[in-house]
Amino acid sequence: MLPETDEAGTPWLSVIMPAWRGQDWIGASLASLASQADAGIEVIVIDSSPEPATLEIARTFSDRLNLRIFDRPDLPMWHAKTNAGTQLARAPHIAWLHQDDLWLPGRAKAARAWLQAAPGAALHLAPSAIIDRAGRALGIWRCPLPQGGDVPGELVMERLLVQNFVATPAPIYRKDAWIACGGLDESLWYTADWDIWLKLAAHGPVACHSAVTTAFRIHGGSLTMTGSRNAADFAKQMNIVLDRHLPGLGARSKNIERAGRASISVNTALAGASAGDFGALPRAVSDVLKLGPAGIHRYFRDSRIVERVAPRLRAKLGGAF
Repeated sequence: MLPETDEAGTPWLSVIMPAWRGQDWIGASLASLASQADAGIEVIVIDSSPEPATLEIARTFSDRLNLRIFDRPDLPMWHAKTNAGTQLARAPHIAWLHQDDLWLPGRAKAARAWLQAAPGAALHLAPSAIIDRAGRALGIWRCPLPQGGDVPGELVMERLLVQNFVATPAPIYRKDAWIACGGLDESLWYTADWDIWLKLAAHGPVACHSAVTTAFRIHGGSLTMTGSRNAADFAKQMNIVLDRHLPGLGARSKNIERAGRASISVNTALAGASAGDFGALPRAVSDVLKLGPAGIHRYFRDSRIVERVAPRLRAKLGGAF
């Protein structure tokens, strides 16, 4: 078993929480960490809120968590805070927990087991529960990968380039691998996480697990909703990542690219529909149909479109979005 800390007091896991006006959520998020009762986990909260409410709530957990709090109004974007947090982290392995997401009971125990079994993996992936703004379960967001062991980095990249299927609270990565990959690209306001998972997969190796130990919250104030109003910029963000990583697949890139472009078309159309503009949906459906039977199978397998969209529809219809 991994020790809680080493002789120098170094934690075994650092959890980075970038925060901004998170007073509605951060209490529940930090409570989910405190309930793990694991002194070997350090929690790094980096807040850029103009008001003190978020940090005031965070400080109330100082007696229950190994908590390090930083007030950084100079770091307004989540990826800048995450890059800073990774540099500050004292543990060799790192996870994120955004202010509106949760750890589920048993997360720390499961993570310890994962790292014990595959300490050299650059990236550990796992499914995540999807919850609404009230915390009610809406579904499971799974990874379209073999589970229970090591997965070739090439396979992870092939499937991940069709769609970012990684829910942000679930992964754990090695700090040294992150640094070697250059961290988050801060020019990508929407797809920086997708880009780093691809970079870590290329760095390898990757381990994929079946246990659901985190919860990803969907609500109207999330980045997906507030950042995707400009369709052209939204699509550009995704195309940058696809163009950047396709060459790494060599001869296999052609079929992956077709499915990836269709996925971007669908994602852009759905973002527009969420804002009341349904005009792009017919073209998106056409782009998927043009893939042919094998391509359509690849798209649905790797995009997890039903798993991603159905919970949002249930939340909206139930008034919990």
